This record gives sequence, C-alpha cells and structure tokens, in this order.
Amino acid sequence: MVKRYLSVISLAEARALVERSFTAIPGVARVPVSPRMVGRITAEPIFARFSVPAIHLSAMDGIAARSADTIGASEQNPVTLPDATRVNTGNIVPPGYDTVVMIEDVWVGSKSDDVARSAPVERRDGETYTVRKPVSPWQHVRPVGEDIGESEMILPRGHRIRPHDVGALANYGVTEVAVQNVRAGLIPTGSELVPAGEMPPPGKVVESNTLMAAAVLAGVGVEAHRYPIVPDDYDTIRDAVRRGVAENDILLVSAGSSAGTRDYTADIIRDLGEVLAHGVAIKPGKPVIIGRVEGKPVIGLPGYPLAAATVLRELVMPLVARYGMPGREPGRVAARLTTSLQSDIGTDEFVLVSTGRIDERWVAVPQSRGAGVQMSAIRANGYLQIPSQKEGAEAGETMDVRLTVPRAEAEEAVLVTGSHDPALDYLADLVRPRGVDIHSTHTGSMGGVIALKKQECHAAPMHLLAPDGTYNTHYLERYMPGADLVLLCVAERQQGVMSRDGLGFGDLPGRMFVNRQKGSGTRMLLDHHLAQRGTDPASIPGYEREVTTHLAVALAVRTGEVDAGMGVYSAAKALGLAFVPVATERYELAMHREMLDDPRIAALIETVASEEFKKILRDLGGYETAETGVLRELRG
Repeated sequence: MVKRYLSVISLAEARALVERSFTAIPGVARVPVSPRMVGRITAEPIFARFSVPAIHLSAMDGIAARSADTIGASEQNPVTLPDATRVNTGNIVPPGYDTVVMIEDVWVGSKSDDVARSAPVERRDGETYTVRKPVSPWQHVRPVGEDIGESEMILPRGHRIRPHDVGALANYGVTEVAVQNVRAGLIPTGSELVPAGEMPPPGKVVESNTLMAAAVLAGVGVEAHRYPIVPDDYDTIRDAVRRGVAENDILLVSAGSSAGTRDYTADIIRDLGEVLAHGVAIKPGKPVIIGRVEGKPVIGLPGYPLAAATVLRELVMPLVARYGMPGREPGRVAARLTTSLQSDIGTDEFVLVSTGRIDERWVAVPQSRGAGVQMSAIRANGYLQIPSQKEGAEAGETMDVRLTVPRAEAEEAVLVTGSHDPALDYLADLVRPRGVDIHSTHTGSMGGVIALKKQECHAAPMHLLAPDGTYNTHYLERYMPGADLVLLCVAERQQGVMSRDGLGFGDLPGRMFVNRQKGSGTRMLLDHHLAQRGTDPASIPGYEREVTTHLAVALAVRTGEVDAGMGVYSAAKALGLAFVPVATERYELAMHREMLDDPRIAALIETVASEEFKKILRDLGGYETAETGVLRELRG
C-alpha cells in the first residue's frame, strides 16, 4: 500500500498551527557562572551580592585630603594642608578624607616652590603637601557602589547572556544563575545511517542532520540532546520517541517523514498522540510532520540535509522563540538575481544564494537547489524566498536576500563565475585571511563571459580556444566589444583524457564517456580536437552526459561509471587516475578594468602572483606558472 501525506498545508498555516497547538513555557535550570553560560537566557532578575567597590577607593595617584582644607587656595595664596596622606590608584581612601588631589597638582616638601614628584604611599616624616587651587568633595574618589551597589539588579529576566556579562557576574559575587531551559531531543532514524567519523560503505550515509540541528538549537540557548541512531524498526523507533517525549520539551525525529515503505514517523506519532499536519508546502522540506504527544511538539524532519535545515529555520526556530529563545534576525540586502528560477504555484520555495556587492549594488547567484547538496549551504551566504503565489523569479529581478553571515562578511564576498578549476579552491583558502571571501559558481567559460557582460560577477575564469589558436581575447572582443577588460593569468594548465587504464584521445570512440557542460572551455576544447580528427561525437557513448567540475569527471571515471573523461591533470592526480595530455591552455580571470580599484580584487591579484600560490600550483601538478600573475589589458 502506497503511503500518502495526511495533508499538505501552507507555510503560513503551519506556523499558525504550531503557535496555537503548544503551550510554550520554558523550564528553569541553575547553571554556574562560566563561559559555557553564554547565549543562555536569564529566567529571573540577577542581583549583586556586594557593592563594587566595597569601600571608597582612589581613582588617581596623589594624596587623600579633606576638601574643606583647600578652600581659598590660589596661585597667590597657596595652602599647605594640615592633614593628608599619600594614595595610589586603587588604594583605599582612609576614613576622614573626602577627596583625592592628583600628584601633579601637589607641591611636596617644606617650601611652596618645591617641584611635584612621585613618592611611596607612606607619608614621609616632615613632608608637607601644598595646593594652589581648591578641590571639590569626592574628586578622583571611587565611592562605595560606584559600579554597582549591594542588592542592585545586574541583569533582568529574559536577557541573553553575553561574554562580558560573565565577568561582571563573577565580579559582583554571583556564582550561579537561573536560566530558561528548553530541552530538545533529537532522534536520528534509519538503517542506512552510520555515526560521524566512520567511512560509510556503499548504500550508507553519515548521520549529520541531528548534529546540525543541535548546533542550531544550542546557538539560541536550547539544551539539545542527541540520541543514538535508531534503525528502521517500528517498535524500536516507537520506544525511542516515547522516551524522547518523556525527557524533553521538544522532540525532533530525523528522517522517516516521507512516504516510503520504511518511513514510520507519522504512524508512530499517531500511535502515541496525534499528527497535526503531514506535509507543508515548502521546498525543500515538504515531508515535514507536525505532531503532538503528551501535549509536546514532535516534529518529523525530512532526511535530506537542506530540507531539514529549512524546516528548522522556518518552523522549529519560531517555535523555540515562543519559549523566549529567539534567534537573531538576519541582515537583509536587496540583490539582483543572476538566473531565472522556476517555482511551483502554492509552494514557498527557499533558494540558497551567494550574494556580493559589485560597485554599489548587490548581486545574488543561486546555488544548487538539490535538497541533499550540503555544499550549497557551505558555499552560500544568504537565501531568498519565492512566495507561494509566484511561479518563480526572473533574471535581473531585485530580490530580498536574507544573509546567513554578518553583513560585514557578505561585503567581503568576491563572486567568481565561469570555468571551474581546483586551483580556485586553493586560491580562496590563501586569500581568505586578507578579508576576501571567494564564492565560485561553475557555469563554464561562456557562462562566465555572459555574467561578466551583465556585471553579475567580479571575475570570470575562462580558457576559450579561438580558431587562430589564441585563448580568451577572441571571445571577449566578440561578446563584449568596446569593454575595458583585464585578464589575470592563473596558470597555463594541462588538459587531457582521464581514465583508469591510460586511454588516449584516439581511444574515445566506443568508450563510455562523461562530458563537461555546453559552453565550458573543456567541452569546446574537446569538440575542437574531435573536429580536427574528423571524429563524430555520436560515436562516443555518454558524450551528452554533463557535469560541472573536473573533479566530478574524475569521480565518474574512478567509480567505474564511465571509461574516460576530459579534465585537468590536477583532478586526475588527486584521484589517482591515468592522464594522457591533449593540450596546454591559458586559464585566466577576466575582469572589468574598474575592478582594479577594489581592495578585494587588489588582494586577489597579489595573491595569484605570490610565490606561495605558484608553489601550490606546482605541487598540484599539471600547471605551468611562468605566466601566473601576469595581467593583460583588453581596451575597448
């Protein structure tokens, strides 16, 4: 029997359902004052146990005196104080004194024209102190309780504890604090799961969803507890859910929420309580379950990582906020979308993007929309929402992008769109300490040229071979006539045939092959050499199968899915494949000349030209670095 969703409701309906279905009352826990308390929310006001300072202290090096003794002092009428004593900063001001005179304003000795000088705290026999201006009461004195008085409130309830709060609490005598406590249990289910740290055999995957969810929840002060992996057995999962409900305020069950034959979560929640909704019109994340057991929320998370992350952000975090533990509101920028996005009417879709500032405007480059592609979240620094009433968004449309990083970090983003090369990852690592955050999108060389023309990237990596044997300039002049451009040479690199058993270019007909996408320089190089040899692409099985990176080609070859593919030597070397060279090509970053004034681009150029980067290229193999860092100009 095929399972179906119990119901599919809108995101707005799901949020309203969560809000009205659960009484969000946090518990209270007492935690010691320590760095681990940062991020927790105070459950009650916190009061100082003693005053700080607990006694009058001197705020300066000088003398403690009675202010009344200085009345009438002037340059013409200096006053030698009848009673005073030396004090240094932080010393107790002895009883009977109500002011401190800085040592610079005191003449020490027996004569009025003595020069002021430093001396030990103790008053020397026969030493006199003379002042030439009156001083006011409590001048340069830190009175009792100046910082805080005994029983004064330090923090109110509902305050998120910050790092500097920890030191202040300790300084004011507080050793333990009552904090709001919400316990969230996380149960990973699935016979295909293995713990983090293990290499999953074929058909298995590492359990990472509850690790990610625990980190998200802990970030707002929730006490998250991860349970051991539970295999796909109804009774075992049922027992784990019953225990999780008993021990926590909120329970999240990872995986088992879809409609497969071993997706038991909905049936178990229905068995122990009630399913309020099974299916929410969001993408990714549609299979989410909202359930209630013993009055507590039990949420069934989808198994795909990005789907689980979306449900956490859009449904679970608003629930947690009702317990008094809100997350920080993300920063927002209005960004121009680089690619059209299709979406289904009736579904709120969330798309991860890399966003960056080009001149004075923001650009948003969509990442892969696959729910299982965790690297999309790694590469992204924001996300946008396509509302349920829209069929998508058009390229060039201005969209509201919610940042997943601080705005200052988003300002550091450099959008690199075009041809892929593993060297870009090493370049990104090398330039990051200089405040440059490279976000690469692999669209192929021609895709990069189009993005550069539309000013939707800072740099476009390319390696386009022209009929006359030159690289890159022919296509830039053709597609961007009149533009003032510069080309930064990353390297001259070897392209060739990757295989497990040393296949050459002439061996490709009849061999299973994997290709790069149309418009990529590698695809164009392949077609150029096929044409030179008079080889029909149709004679190569798999010629139409496309991937977007050299490493994806190498992986397909190594796993035995295909016999061969075209790519760079460094990718073949990384995966231990045989490599037969076909051509050496010039791999460059094309940029508008005006970008040279951008400090981020200046840092990028300096890094490419550095000996450190050149050494990395030589160690990777397949790169010639004689031209690395050389700038070519292409004037309009």
